[in-house]
Amino acid sequence: MSARRDPGVAVVTGASSGIGAELARQLAARGHSIVLVARRVQRLEKLAAELRERHGVAVEIAPCDLADRQQRAGLCAELAAREVEVLCNNAGFPVCGPVAAAGTAEQIAQVEVDVVAVHELTQAVLPGMLARGRGALLITGSNAGEQPVPTAAVYAASKAFVNSFTQALHEELRGTGVRCTLLAPGPVRTEFSRVGGVEAIEGAWRLSWLPPDRVAAAALRALDRDRRMVIPGLVSKAQAYGGRYAPRAVLFPVLRAFILPRLRAALVTSTAK
Repeated sequence: MSARRDPGVAVVTGASSGIGAELARQLAARGHSIVLVARRVQRLEKLAAELRERHGVAVEIAPCDLADRQQRAGLCAELAAREVEVLCNNAGFPVCGPVAAAGTAEQIAQVEVDVVAVHELTQAVLPGMLARGRGALLITGSNAGEQPVPTAAVYAASKAFVNSFTQALHEELRGTGVRCTLLAPGPVRTEFSRVGGVEAIEGAWRLSWLPPDRVAAAALRALDRDRRMVIPGLVSKAQAYGGRYAPRAVLFPVLRAFILPRLRAALVTSTAK
C-alpha cells in the first residue's frame, strides 16, 4: 500500500482572528503545515502555539501588513519560491461611512488589502500550482460584493472585484487540477464590524450572524468539491441573491429605508464611545 501523501503547506492570510483563525485551525486538523499571515504578531504566536500543541503540525508565522507594498512584495516572493498546496486569501477590512468623510489613506489601504493583495498573492502561488497540477485557492469575498452599498462604497466595490475575479479564475482553472472557490459570507461574528466602526450593527438581524467556525467549515467543504462559490447560511444566501438580482431602482429605496439608517446609527454609536 502506498504511503498517504503529505497534505502540504496551507497559507492563511488574515489569520489573527475570525474566519482566518478558524480556517487555520481546521486546516491544521487535516494535517497541513500552516503559514499564518497577519499584522498582529502576538496573536499569530498564540495561535501557532495552539496549533502545534493540538495538532502536532509545523506552523510558521509571517507577520505582514498587506497594505504595505514593500512588505507584500517580500511575502509574495517567499510564497512564489515554495510549494504552497492551499492559499486562503482571506485578509480584508472595511472602511465605513460616506466616501467624502472617510479618510483617503484608509480607503486606499482598504483597496490595497482587499483587492491588490488578493491578486498579487494569487499570482505568486498559481504558477507553481499549475506546474504541479494540483493546489487549492480559497478567496474570501462578500455578500457586499453583490450590490453597491452606500456608506461602505469602497468595501463593496472591492469585494465586487474579488467575487468576479475568483469566479472567473475558477472557470479558467477547470481541468488543471487546481481548485478555486469563492467564499462570499454575509454577517459573521468576527472583529469585522468593530474594525469598520459599526460594532453596534451586530445588535440588528441577530439570526443572520454566523459563527466563524461554521463559515470556515462550509468554505473548506466547498473547496474540497471545487465549487465555484459558497454562501454559508440561508439568510446570507437570500441577501446575496436579492442584492444581485434586484433592480437598482428597487434596491436603493430598500437600502435607504431599512439598511442605511442602521448603519448610520451604528457609526454614531461607535463614534460616541
